[in-house]
Order: sequence, then C-alpha cells, then structure tokens
Amino acid sequence: MATQKLYVGVKLREIRQKLGLTQKAFAEKLGVSLPYLNQMENNNRPVSTGVVLALAGEFGFDVTELNVGEAERMVTDMREALADPAFGDLEPSLADLRLTASNAPALARAFLQLHRAYRQAHERLASLDEALGREEARIAASPWEEVRDFFHYCDNYFDAVDRAAERLGTEVTSQPDRFAAAASLFRDLGYDVQVTGDGPMRHYDAERGLLTLSARAEPPTRLFQLYHQMALLTQDDLLDATLDLARFQTGQARQIARIGMANYFAGAALMPYSPFQRAALETRHDLEQMADRFGASIEQVAHRLSTLQRTGAKGVPFFFVRVDQAGTITKRHSATRLQFARYGGACPLWNVHRAFEMPGRFLRQLAETPDGVRYFCLARDVSKPGGSFRAPVRRYAIGLGCEVRHADKLVYADDLDTSKAQAFEPIGISCRICQRRDCHQRSVPPLGNPLLVDHDRRGVLPYDLGT
Repeated sequence: MATQKLYVGVKLREIRQKLGLTQKAFAEKLGVSLPYLNQMENNNRPVSTGVVLALAGEFGFDVTELNVGEAERMVTDMREALADPAFGDLEPSLADLRLTASNAPALARAFLQLHRAYRQAHERLASLDEALGREEARIAASPWEEVRDFFHYCDNYFDAVDRAAERLGTEVTSQPDRFAAAASLFRDLGYDVQVTGDGPMRHYDAERGLLTLSARAEPPTRLFQLYHQMALLTQDDLLDATLDLARFQTGQARQIARIGMANYFAGAALMPYSPFQRAALETRHDLEQMADRFGASIEQVAHRLSTLQRTGAKGVPFFFVRVDQAGTITKRHSATRLQFARYGGACPLWNVHRAFEMPGRFLRQLAETPDGVRYFCLARDVSKPGGSFRAPVRRYAIGLGCEVRHADKLVYADDLDTSKAQAFEPIGISCRICQRRDCHQRSVPPLGNPLLVDHDRRGVLPYDLGT
C-alpha cells in the first residue's frame, strides 16, 4: 500500500475524532511522532504502511475504508465541471484538484453542487423550460417574473377589465378636452384632482380624497395616471377577482400584479377597444395618427395594439417590445409565434437596437426567424423627458411587428417587396438558443451543441457547431 502513496488526511482525522483522541494520544498509539501525524492529517505526507497496520491492529480499523476511489471520482467530476466555458481559461492543476478532494471534500462537493445548479438553471433558460413555475422546481420564480408570466399566459388581454375600461373611456374619448372630461368624472365619484409642478408623477391622499398629478408629465401620461387611480378606487372588486385567478405564491407578486392590472385598465380606458380597433383599420395602423386621435403616446398606441385579443373581434396579432440603451428588454408581449427570451436582451440583428442611432424615425425591417417564419418589424426610439434641465431623460426603443402575411394592413409596409427571400434579414431570439451557424453577431455558442474547432480554417466564427 505504501507504494500507492495514500493521501487520506481527512479520513485519518475523522478516525481520530471518532475515537475522541488528541493528536498526541493518537500519535502515540500509532507509533509515530506528533509532527509526522500532523503532516499526514494535512496531506503533506502520505500514510505509511506502519500506520495502516497500526490502525488495523490497535483499533481494528478496516483498511479498505482508506480506498481513494471517492476522491479520484471527485477529481474527475471537478475537471469536467471546470471545462465549462463559464470558468474561462482557469485550469487548476491536477495536483491542486487532488489536494482539494483529499483535504476539503465537503468544499469540493459544494462546488460540484453549485455548478450542477448553475447548469440546470442555464439549461432551463436556454430551452425556455417552464419548470421555473412548477411546484417541484428547485428554483422559484421571483415575484416580478411570476407577474410577467401571468400577463403573458393570459395573452395580455383581460376581457372583464377591458370592457369596464371601455365603458368609462368611450364617453371621455369623444370629448375635445379628454383630461377635463376624465377629471370631471373623477370628481363626480367624490374625489378631487389637481395638477401641480412639484411632487411625484402621481400621489393620492386618501384622507383628503385628493389626487395630485405632476405638471411636468406629458398630457398622455397625466391622463393615463388619472385612469390608473380611478381603477384602484372604483374597480377594486374587479381587479381582485381577476388577480384571484393567478393564485400567486406571494403577497408581493399580487401587489405588483395589482399595479399591472391598474395600468391595463388605464390603457384600455385611454384607448377603448372598439373605437381603437376601428381607428387602427381606418388609418392602417398609423401610430402617429392614432396617437393624435386618442391623446396617447406612440408607445401607448403600440402596446395597446398588441392587446387586441377579444374573442370575435381580434385585431392584427402583433408583438411589442421595449428595450433600453443596454439592450435589456423592459416590456414584452407577443400575440405572434415570435416569443422573446425570458432573460437577457434581444437579438442584436433586430432593428429595434438601431432606433437609438436615428431618433425620431420609424425603422422598417423584413426579418426571418430560425423557424422560417417571416415578420414585418417596426422600430422607433422614445424619450421620456424629466421636465427640467437637470432631470434625467429616460430613453428607450420600441419594436412592433407582425407576421408578413398581415403586412398589407400596415401603412408602413406599402413600398416593401415581401416576395423576395433576399429581402428578409435573419434574426434570432437569443444567442444561447439560436441555431444559426453563420451569424456574424453571435456572442456565445448555443447551449447543447458541441463545438468543432479547426485550427487551419476560420469562417465567420472561430468554431463550427456540431449536432
């Protein structure tokens, strides 16, 4: 056995501790010096044949328990884990790995467990696995994600809320001064509203029954916030009944969803379903004309178009997305086959990212996803000024699109030739799940594909994707 140079310090220390012996007493029974025992327990020296025999003779210890198979398997597992691209060029030596497996097996097991959880999480993200929402899933969705999924799986359309908002908003929409008309309705309900230059965008004082709106906000925003507060004050039972359907796991998720539901009501009141759908057909989805007709912003109009999912009166199925300057998706919804990645940003080849470069312009794009579906995409930047010189300006870009078979219903697609395959740019969803082999903007390889590296050949990428 001595020729195998057994470094089993942890096992030796466990034996001593089970026997309740000090290092000095244990060393005496093994017939070795205290420094020598200390070195063996710290894997600075291998366990000698004499120590192995003493363990068997003095304590009746089964020496087969000193087998190093577990440590070697752990070393193999760690080497495999460290091959993950997440660790970059970090390559601990085999000696370091063996030392870790022998000296700190609990730490090694914790490392392997952490890496396993990491791999599972990324595999779920890559495949858009809905296991994140299952009760048996080990990783629970955050309240924000839970709310996002609730709106997504309801197709971002809530019939009862939408119809209640339509009844309220239709009366106001026909008035020349929409805000004054909505404020009058608010006062008829027993509340008051005023616009002031100071304070937050919206603040409701329950004791005084007073709603204060910021004069610095754009008129569409002020009207939207007025409708939002009306929803909270007058549609309490309706909102609660709708949220009961979600069965959220936490109270925090329900509170977040309540804000989202009040926002939904506000948008549906600002742009009532039937008049809004008629306007969409009349203007052929001209966002600027519709924004002017309903006193809304271009972003509000684009978002509302993606919610026209009423049974028997559906509009063109659109996707809608909003991204910030870092490419992070901050709003998303799709009534089309195109679905956005749950995490991270959108495909860099998509025109929504170019909107920041050409402010104030509508950018058009014919695009094709890896599944062969073709889309018409529209993008534009939107800015949200803070109302003063030193106030920050929030900048976003919005994207609106539909399958190309609906393009004839959009004024923006009139002069585009949708019959030529060459006119469609290839886009994806997320690099980690996109299978395109020659994308010049790919940031990371797709998960699940082996990489084929040829040192004598370089294409668009420094590797090829296996199957």
